[in-house]
Amino acid sequence: MSAPDDHLYVALGPSEYSAGAACGGYLDVTGPKGKVRVLIMDQCPECEPGHLDLSKEAFAKIANPVDGVVSVSYKAATNPTVPGPLSFRIKEGASRYWFAVLVANHGNPLRSVEVRSGSAWRATERADYNYWIYESGLGPGPYTIRVTDVYGQQATATGIKMAPEQVQKTNVRLYGAGAAKPVSKPTPTPARKPSASPSPKATTEAPPSLAPAAAVVDQQLGRAAASC
Repeated sequence: MSAPDDHLYVALGPSEYSAGAACGGYLDVTGPKGKVRVLIMDQCPECEPGHLDLSKEAFAKIANPVDGVVSVSYKAATNPTVPGPLSFRIKEGASRYWFAVLVANHGNPLRSVEVRSGSAWRATERADYNYWIYESGLGPGPYTIRVTDVYGQQATATGIKMAPEQVQKTNVRLYGAGAAKPVSKPTPTPARKPSASPSPKATTEAPPSLAPAAAVVDQQLGRAAASC
């Protein structure tokens, strides 16, 4: 997943990153200067539960960058505005014998991704880098992909091709005008009061990684172990 155009993103500690389950969701973070909405797109291995590693741009919107570490509150954003409809990227190295797809613009964390090639739906498994894998392959395609978020909202995209490394855009959305009705009601996520520190910009490579910072903005301590 590439960094958003506004560079407003966050890395979470292992417990909240949850092996990639949080990837692609958004948090509303409130600090001394105000509030910012950030895309969850990486893991910060050194971060304890409740510690957020914000991009420099995001940190500057909630606090003075020279502060390095500040107390914040945050909560999950439900049905956030996204850059566009769902898009899909088949991973490099994928083929009819090994399937892997990245879903973007889903807004809420995903519960499941199912793929149909022929008559049967197949449940994929999420990797910690947020690709959804079907180890034995799903044939040559094209595929129909059904995406379900943690609130039960569901969308189905058709005509996804076995075209590794290409972003395939659709007109399908998980929520909003024209989206399917949710399968179950969402459960509110309580706010927390942790701390946040800024981190350097993510690269535009895929997948990107963040370099977690300590108490000062420019002190890089290593590369993240996984990214969305």
